[in-house]
Amino acid sequence: MGIGTSIFLIAVGAILDFAVDVNTRGFNLHTIGAILMIVGAIGLLFSLIFWSSWGGFGGGTYISSRRRRVVLDEYL
Repeated sequence: MGIGTSIFLIAVGAILDFAVDVNTRGFNLHTIGAILMIVGAIGLLFSLIFWSSWGGFGGGTYISSRRRRVVLDEYL
């Protein structure tokens, strides 16, 4: 789960938990909203922890396996 998906789950969960005022039978929308916010927060935390393991943005340590050949010409 990426950062965008985690933020989306947090936003949908917050809408269901705080903004929706509906009474339903069989399931509680506020509980579903709280569960979505918790899952989104855990996904966001894991995405930030493992950010460097998949590369992320920026430099990094890339080592090329090819050797570079340098040819020097001497001028007389």
